[in-house]
Amino acid sequence: MTRRVTRGLRFRLTAAYALFLALLMTTVSVGFQQYLSGSLDQQARDILEQEFAALKAYMHVEPGQEGFHPVWLIDRDDPDEAATMARLQRVFLLTDSKGKMIDESPAYQAIGTDTPAEIETALKSNDKFKEKLDPKRVPYLFRRGVIIAEDNHTRFFVSLGLSLESDRQLLRQFTLLVSVAVPLIILAGCLMAWVLAGRGLAPVLEVAQAAQRISGSNLSLRIPTRGVHDELDVLIETFNEMIARLEDSFGQIRQFSTDVSHELRTPLTILRGQLEVALFTAETKEQYREAIEDSLQDIERLGQIVRALLLLSQAETGQVILQRSALDLAELVRDTADQFQIPAEGARVRLQVATPVVCEAELDRVQIERMLSNLLSNAIKFTPDGGEVRVTLDREENQAILTIADTGCGIPPEHLPHIFDRFYRVGGQDPAASPEKGLGLGLSFVAWIVKAHQGTIHVESQQGKGTVFTLTLPLHPEAPAAQPQTEDAAPMKKI
Repeated sequence: MTRRVTRGLRFRLTAAYALFLALLMTTVSVGFQQYLSGSLDQQARDILEQEFAALKAYMHVEPGQEGFHPVWLIDRDDPDEAATMARLQRVFLLTDSKGKMIDESPAYQAIGTDTPAEIETALKSNDKFKEKLDPKRVPYLFRRGVIIAEDNHTRFFVSLGLSLESDRQLLRQFTLLVSVAVPLIILAGCLMAWVLAGRGLAPVLEVAQAAQRISGSNLSLRIPTRGVHDELDVLIETFNEMIARLEDSFGQIRQFSTDVSHELRTPLTILRGQLEVALFTAETKEQYREAIEDSLQDIERLGQIVRALLLLSQAETGQVILQRSALDLAELVRDTADQFQIPAEGARVRLQVATPVVCEAELDRVQIERMLSNLLSNAIKFTPDGGEVRVTLDREENQAILTIADTGCGIPPEHLPHIFDRFYRVGGQDPAASPEKGLGLGLSFVAWIVKAHQGTIHVESQQGKGTVFTLTLPLHPEAPAAQPQTEDAAPMKKI
């Protein structure tokens, strides 16, 4: 259980936040402590500078009978000046340039009087400040310098001290406060991060629970978005789109299974019946031969159905990839129509084609030929004797408009929404319509080919007057425009 918790996203988010907060608080605390220490040190130095300046103003060194001695130019009756002198004399040392003692306060003596060598070194050095510890380990900061006597020739060494105990105490209190406060802040931050991470991940757990309820039998279930348009909503929308694609895939599989079982049942039943009849009733070689020929025809039809279904299923599931290439769509339309001239003449149907001289495009030649063949085959098949099939290709900007119109019996309005469904055949469209007329897959192929080329297909039909298929196919964006119409060259070619 512990390992499961530590490996969870909630724990990892909390741990990452805690680590970041600890590093941040430690860095800020150390930085502030350094800043406070530097500020206190600079403050002490400024105080000593002011004290040293006051010392030079209030004290003069004059010669006497027993040598030089300090003279304080203050009004001892003035409390402020008296307090200033007492403060200056608290930690005070005065010697000549050789280190001979002139005046020294008891506090300075307790800390430790500078030796002549130290004084000589201090006079030669540019470092005005020095830090020392008294016997009780209390730190002191000293401001050392030179005072010139009244004769302007004799130099004297002066050192003023200031206790740093209050500053060090303040730093210790700050360190103690930080050492207690920072862990508490980090702990509080961890608790807050744990709660916020739990609240933030709660919708994710809801999505996971909803996903667990989705199965092959209820792929129509969708997870509602939260309406805040954040990353989680994007995740939910993406998940819903994935489920929609799965639902389409499952639907195609079920449709394929239904189509196969429905379409193969009748030919298999007929084939079995024919073989049983031949087995029990055929007596001569010719009868057996006739039964075998009929069976082979049914087997061939079964093979056609299976191949067509497999190809259509592969196409609809994205396994058939378009092989686009530059081609002249107008020439392709004319060539395909040429192949149907003889079947059209045999059916006593007039086939006319009108195309631009050139219409360059980037399409899949094989699939476009299959599309044209299916449409022309259907148009000729359902157009009565003396009728007409007209194929027209136009170009509008970057689109090709292909129209195939016939004067056949037309399609009843209630059948129009279903003509692109698999195995859908309009029995009322032609009294002679029968399974031999086709598999009912041709228009399904046409719909897929148009969709794969990002095109559109539209059907208009009137009973007794005919049907018009209008296809719109996008051309190559850099394809040149169709040649303009001139007096010397007609823009349309008829065959």
